[in-house]
Amino acid sequence: MGRIAGRFARVEPRRRARAFVLGLLSDLPRKNCWTLAEHAGDATPHGLQHLLSRAKWDADAVREDIRGFVVEHLHHEDAVLVVDETGDLKKGTHTVGVQRQYTGTAGRIENSQVAVYLAYSTPLGHAAIDRELYLPRSWTEDTARCRAAGIPDSVAFATKPALAARMIGRALDAGVCASWAAGDEVYGGNPHLRTALEQRQVGYVLAVACDHQITTRAGTFRADALVKKLPKRAWQKLSSGAGAKGHRFYDWALADLADDRPGHHQLLVRRNRRTGELAFYRCYSATQVPLSTLVRVAGRRWTVEETFQSGKGLAGLDEHQVRRWASWHRWVTLAMLAHAFLAVVRADEHARHPKPEGLIPLTCNEIQRLFIALVVRLVHGATHRLDWSHWRRRHQARSQASHYQRQAAQT
Repeated sequence: MGRIAGRFARVEPRRRARAFVLGLLSDLPRKNCWTLAEHAGDATPHGLQHLLSRAKWDADAVREDIRGFVVEHLHHEDAVLVVDETGDLKKGTHTVGVQRQYTGTAGRIENSQVAVYLAYSTPLGHAAIDRELYLPRSWTEDTARCRAAGIPDSVAFATKPALAARMIGRALDAGVCASWAAGDEVYGGNPHLRTALEQRQVGYVLAVACDHQITTRAGTFRADALVKKLPKRAWQKLSSGAGAKGHRFYDWALADLADDRPGHHQLLVRRNRRTGELAFYRCYSATQVPLSTLVRVAGRRWTVEETFQSGKGLAGLDEHQVRRWASWHRWVTLAMLAHAFLAVVRADEHARHPKPEGLIPLTCNEIQRLFIALVVRLVHGATHRLDWSHWRRRHQARSQASHYQRQAAQT
């Protein structure tokens, strides 16, 4: 917390931010301002709610501190910047950015809020270093709705690939060294993002759809049609990385593309050795690289999924119950900080201690358990627990009375 202390002008919000992050790192079954405040020993949630809504501090400046912290500890010459979006299911229509839209979290169209994240991924570990909330046109074209949610007038509609390009640009401008970027079909199918990466001399391995149009010296084809023209000798068995159950082996093939722009442009194809299922990637590199390098970068894309899983499961990334623009950014930024702490401790432990015989290396889950047991666990007296029980019941009684009054006024 010392790294971000200077971002808070007053002692009180600085202390509340520390308590907030410790609560996010706890094993509370639910993480919201009520439960985090009770965990911190506060009498009410008002202080933490104030931290998220009205206290004076800059969430973007803290984000920059998180990025520096992660890159400093996870720095590696094989760093990959990975972009992806994740959705949080929501009810109602007032939460900033919410609408019925597809989210991979549910695997279908749901009322949800979607954000794009940038993860820094190296062989030492991975963590989110930036975030952008996606605002659909139904929001950006409704000025009154935006102002009610506290969205600055300067915020305009931007596609998810545009948000990804913005975050990658910020990271590179801040001096982050990364030779590669990776992402799924949402990003690989966008020519503007690909061009932006090429202009920055950042190589990429970006997934594309099976019907993505590919131009070679032999003509223009769908990606899945081009595969049929590859000779048997084009395929190589390679691992895309080590998983919990061993290396992830696939068959891989590479085809050169006809492109007048500088650098090397190729289509990478992955084939499941058991099912035959195919996946396709647009690739660019300033200089020619071996197939194994492209395969390694493609395999690194999955680390952002692991970042989402641990960020949500361990640090409450998706448990925000806030409606406004500033509150959302403040919650997810502090959750990113909590998860970055776990990722960095894990990397530092692995660097300082060789893998113990007969044990798996420390995971973020295990580090959180140890941190809770040795640092976070605070035992408050029975009076504190009873006071909180009374506070919840009193608040719920007032809410119930308000509902009844509205109902009576409508009849």
